[in-house]
Amino acid sequence: MNVKDEQIVRLSELPAGTKAVIKSHDESEFQLTLMEMGCVPGEPVWVEMIAPMGDPMAINIAGYYLSIRKKEADKIWVEYN
Repeated sequence: MNVKDEQIVRLSELPAGTKAVIKSHDESEFQLTLMEMGCVPGEPVWVEMIAPMGDPMAINIAGYYLSIRKKEADKIWVEYN
């Protein structure tokens, strides 16, 4: 794998079935809540499902499933290839 093949995007932009690693969060009041739910930098995340209308999305993180709204997923930056 070449570093050039990796992309950093918002979690909300990933399609179902994609695995990635959390890189950072946008500064927000929700940032601490995200970290308390296991969305910490360096943690692997897998987009399990996305609702038919695109909101919410189910992710697998830290060994459990988390349902997260698209507006919160917009605040999480992930790296995938």
